[in-house]
Amino acid sequence: MATLQDIGVSALINIIGAFAFLLAFALLRIQPINDRVYFPKWYITGGRSSPKRAGNFVGKFVNLNVKTYFTFLNWMPQALKMSEAEIINHAGLDSAVFLRIYTLGLKIFVPIAILALLILIPVNVSSGTLFFLRKELVLSDIDKLSISNVRPRSIRFFIHIALQYAFTIWICFLLYKEYDHVASMRLRFLGSQRRRAEQFTVVVRNVPRVSGRSVLDTVEQFFQTNHPNTYLCQQAVYNANKFAKLVRKRDRLQNWLDYNQLKFERHPDKRPTRKKGFLGLWGERVDSIEYYKHQIKHLEKNMALERQKILADSKSILPVSFVSFNSRWGAAVCAQTQQSKNPTLWLTNWAPEPRDIYWRNLAIPFMSLTVRKLIISVSVFALVFFYMIPIAFVQSLANLEGLEKVAPFLRPVIELKFIKSFLQGFLPGLALKIFLYILPTVLMIMSKIEGYIAHSTLERRAAAKYYYFMLVNVFLGSIITGTAFEQLHAFLHQSPTQIPRTIGVSIPMKATFFITYIMVDGWAGIAGEILRLKPLVIFHLKNIFMVKTERDRERAMDPGSVDFPETIPSLQLYFLLGIVYAVVTPILLPFILVFFAFAYLVYRHQIVNVYNQQYESAAAFWPHVHSRIIASLLISQLLLLGLLSTKKAANSTPLLVVLPVLTLYFHKYCKSRFEPAFRKYPLEEAMAKDILDRTTESGVNLKAYLADAYLHPIFRSFEEEELVEVKVEEKNRKLLVIEPVNSAPPLHHIKSIILHPHHIMSIILLLHLTMSMNLPLHPIMRIITKMISIILPPHPITPIITKMSLDIMEIVIVGLSMNPWLQHQNFQKYSSIGLLAPNTEGKVVDYITGTLLPPGESGELWVRGPGVMKEYLNDRVAAASTIDKDVIAPAALEALLISHREILDAAVAPYKKVRKVIFTQSIPKSAAGKMLRTKLKNYLTSRL
Repeated sequence: MATLQDIGVSALINIIGAFAFLLAFALLRIQPINDRVYFPKWYITGGRSSPKRAGNFVGKFVNLNVKTYFTFLNWMPQALKMSEAEIINHAGLDSAVFLRIYTLGLKIFVPIAILALLILIPVNVSSGTLFFLRKELVLSDIDKLSISNVRPRSIRFFIHIALQYAFTIWICFLLYKEYDHVASMRLRFLGSQRRRAEQFTVVVRNVPRVSGRSVLDTVEQFFQTNHPNTYLCQQAVYNANKFAKLVRKRDRLQNWLDYNQLKFERHPDKRPTRKKGFLGLWGERVDSIEYYKHQIKHLEKNMALERQKILADSKSILPVSFVSFNSRWGAAVCAQTQQSKNPTLWLTNWAPEPRDIYWRNLAIPFMSLTVRKLIISVSVFALVFFYMIPIAFVQSLANLEGLEKVAPFLRPVIELKFIKSFLQGFLPGLALKIFLYILPTVLMIMSKIEGYIAHSTLERRAAAKYYYFMLVNVFLGSIITGTAFEQLHAFLHQSPTQIPRTIGVSIPMKATFFITYIMVDGWAGIAGEILRLKPLVIFHLKNIFMVKTERDRERAMDPGSVDFPETIPSLQLYFLLGIVYAVVTPILLPFILVFFAFAYLVYRHQIVNVYNQQYESAAAFWPHVHSRIIASLLISQLLLLGLLSTKKAANSTPLLVVLPVLTLYFHKYCKSRFEPAFRKYPLEEAMAKDILDRTTESGVNLKAYLADAYLHPIFRSFEEEELVEVKVEEKNRKLLVIEPVNSAPPLHHIKSIILHPHHIMSIILLLHLTMSMNLPLHPIMRIITKMISIILPPHPITPIITKMSLDIMEIVIVGLSMNPWLQHQNFQKYSSIGLLAPNTEGKVVDYITGTLLPPGESGELWVRGPGVMKEYLNDRVAAASTIDKDVIAPAALEALLISHREILDAAVAPYKKVRKVIFTQSIPKSAAGKMLRTKLKNYLTSRL
């Protein structure tokens, strides 16, 4: 058993390791070359665009300001400056509530540690019962500070029971206050959010198959019948998992192509080559650039065929749909009520936010989910049982004296003083940490197999499995296996009637192992988290071999996020250890306090400066945190009850029986009082938010806003009415974007403009000839691009097809002004489409609300100036529909028509010109549920 000296060696090793990590972090973070590694959050939010550095060449890489090296620890107070409200705005509610777990730990254990150390340690030490058992059991100095040292039938056990009651009341009080506060934070956060797709959308699963009717029609009819006043639109879900694999393969090939092109640019005298065989190990040697271009071209053909196959096959439409409503109230009613008399059909729930969806699992048949969960439950049980073997071996390392009695041949090695201290004080915690390293990945795969459709839910389920594993193996397994190794010799040499007493006494002795584990994982491990050694190395490797532009450098940043599946279960283990050992072995509590304080500081810094959360669940994980702290209370009460029973404390033990009952009642009350705020959205709140929206933003086209919100990401680049960007090849291929003007006066809504008026006629002629002969437009756009690039070298020009509808082709061609003064290199920015022409004003606005957008956002370009036409010649109707301030889009007219209770759906075609009204049974729509106006034109032509 580890002694105080062994614990001291372990503490010294971990303190030195933690200090080394912190010192390395403090020095690395102030170097300009590492700025994107240690402050990526500020680059993502726009708070930083480049690191602070000196003007010379060396200053670009190394911090030459000597004063900063003397204040390298100022990151600690800086991490505490941001208030909780600012953290919510900066990083989200999930991050803010995650930090509250650490503050809750400090609130719980600071008073408990003071009372336990001042009261229980003197009580335990002064009893001295272990003195009489030293020949039978393997003891350490720490064991004499525990409850094991109290004599059987001692009246002092009343003190332990009284403090157990006091600690339980204190913990329950804080849990109640915290649950109430977090629930209020969640409701305020949801109420303060701007309009978001998930607020109006529910996910519908297990849609029944109806003979002769598609899933789209079935869903449409069901919700128009049962939610006639609130139903707005739907988004079908396709089984596109095979297509997604092709997309990922294309991305990998594109990365290799980019790498080889960059390699060739740096060494133009030698083209890169590779072998065509498996992994490039054998076969014919070919040009790498041409090889990957050919592979990508071939793969894109397969992708196009696969996409056509998906859209043509009605079976590829899954019995799942994202259904949107015209109000939050309507969505809340649907999400929180039973839709059918058959409770297994038309299952509705709140849709996750679009970025939170795990699309692959939507293809899993609903009826197989129960079977999957059963199989995974059995697998988790098997995994827990399998891991007992290495856990037992690790515990044997921590209890070398007990092992010596069973295996005396190991004594010569074990007796070496340094090795003995190292093995007992440091190696067990390190070995256990290594075993646990791969576990979260395995548990996440299991959760995905279960079929959950949101990343946030997957992480919560993986966290639950990880918690159960740590409870059984790390906590209970450590006690059981450790006891067996330690007491094996005593069991073989004592009467059977003494065995229960030996087990009861030996349970607190595992505190030494947990102390070493806390120091390895909670001290040195947390310090390693802030150092970010792995992201640092990967960033610089990418910077050397892959980074070509500022955009590439941004992509090389790996901000990461809070690892909920691993971090929260680890936190709950520390709560369990602190609560269980508060009465049994209180000397463990100071180590717990150091962990909570240090981890809070580190994670606060990471959330402020580093992490970029991939989703926002509005603190949906808090009920699990609360429940598992309650479970820790129950475990501590039951263990103390069992321990006292071995101490023959018949007079005091019955007083503990009522405590678990009261704790369970408290948990039931909290569950009914606060958990609904995490499961449901109050109709009162939903209606209030809807009324506020109607008052402040009455003209929003909500149907257009929600139409593509839940379109599968792989279809976005293929949608018929999506924006098509034509890439321009100069020296290298560059994706050009429009940069909005920061401030500009209100403009007319112009959709058809051409800057560079000297070339208008030739472009119009080419376009009219192409459309009159029914030829595809993309080839002619490439010709126009090439023509303009020849006329205006070396300025980048990007034609952008914004809409294709019937006989009108609306085109925007934006480029640099022909003024020679603007051709200076200071005005050449190849990440932008170019400057506006002289005397021309422009801005980019939200295509739904018309509000001004900041730089870097995508929207609709509005322009005014002397080069913009006033009207169409001899066609005032067309001019009015294009340029007038109050132009009415087809979607607006369609929304007005659908508001009539007798109209199920409506479509306006030809575009912006209503000539005749035709009634039909159905309207042709795309995979995304959007109207196919081209097909609609052909249909109307046959009817007119």
